[in-house]
Amino acid sequence: MPSGTELKKLALILAVFLAIFFLPLEAPRFQTSLNEALGLARWYAREHVILCLVPAFFIAGAITCFVSQASVLRYLGPNAKKVLAYGVASVSGSILAVCSCTVLPLFAGIYKRGAGLGPACAFLYSGPAINVLAIVLTAKVLGPALGIGRAVGAITFSVVVGLAMHFIFRKEEAQRAEAAATLPEPEVTRPLWQNAAFFASMIAILVFANWARPISETGAYHLIHSLKWVITGVASLLLALILVAWLGVRARYMAVAGTIVAVVAVLFRAHPIVPFSAGVAAVAVVLLRSEGEPREWVDATWTFTKQILPLLLLGVLISGALLGRPGQESLIPSRWIASIVGGNSLFANAVASVVGAFMYFATLTEVPILQGLLGAGMGKGPALALLLAGPALSLPSMLVLGSIMGARKTAVFVALVCVLATITGKIFGIFWG
Repeated sequence: MPSGTELKKLALILAVFLAIFFLPLEAPRFQTSLNEALGLARWYAREHVILCLVPAFFIAGAITCFVSQASVLRYLGPNAKKVLAYGVASVSGSILAVCSCTVLPLFAGIYKRGAGLGPACAFLYSGPAINVLAIVLTAKVLGPALGIGRAVGAITFSVVVGLAMHFIFRKEEAQRAEAAATLPEPEVTRPLWQNAAFFASMIAILVFANWARPISETGAYHLIHSLKWVITGVASLLLALILVAWLGVRARYMAVAGTIVAVVAVLFRAHPIVPFSAGVAAVAVVLLRSEGEPREWVDATWTFTKQILPLLLLGVLISGALLGRPGQESLIPSRWIASIVGGNSLFANAVASVVGAFMYFATLTEVPILQGLLGAGMGKGPALALLLAGPALSLPSMLVLGSIMGARKTAVFVALVCVLATITGKIFGIFWG
């Protein structure tokens, strides 16, 4: 009699074989689904991997190398004061204003350095959800009520979800806190202000390289957008100087790298992503040829990359196959979703929050999508539920979170966000629907 392990292998082989055998290749809906999966993956690779994820991987690697565990524990650890921990987590997350996938390497970095589960989850939610530009855009396009509801809900959720995660897993958190108490004080290698400048330069690159185009052609946001690549270039130059002055990277290596990037920038000035990519590649090569902290940094960055990126791309493929790209049909027709989320029933709000949680939204894309759904009959309560669950979660991010903090914690985190979004949407719909 075959063992249980062998039977599981046999069952898996049979399942894969039958799935391939019965593939409905001739069905138009299946062909569309396959095209949407590859289309979303290509769009994600072009628009998010280089500009969003790669800087985030470098920042996450830097957190593990240059931020002392004692500092993380002091401000975000299980024993830190709750007001301080959740205040720091929500504010630092909201400043980044990144999408649900880009925040993952940063979350992994602080969580692995000893941040408490509660503050880490508050940071995880606040990064994509508390986006000032997205909230302003929501109020302008979808109405002030939805904009205010999104702002209040997102800020509240970041703290409530974090506190709930801490309470549910308090025994495990107590064990982590006990282990952290025995850690020795790390040796300080450089002043705090130097580390602050180092991280500020990288965060500036991440934020301004991804500064979205606002609807209005006037105002501060538009001005920053028009200067985004100038600001990104200045931040990159500052980072290069820091690497040479404080991290021991050889000046001649950096000079050669900078010259190459400058030439590429002149040749491809109409396509800023090309010199940006060249800059990333040049820095990676320089760090690989260095020793000590710079080499440790690039090694840590690679560790996060190989852990997170394959799962993200798999999730994007599945998400594209099921739900498609914004404005495109896929395996699940958008009219089904629009018909289910009409009105303000508890079921409609629950469906909106769950669909939003599994769908991938790039920063600001949720607003035009919801504009179309509202026009197709979606209720305002379900619209808010989707706004509160969608940007903070996605199927790709769930897959990665499972590898970082385990399937059980991930399931609880997703469930908390969806339940809170459902209840908030229901209440909002009663008063403002």
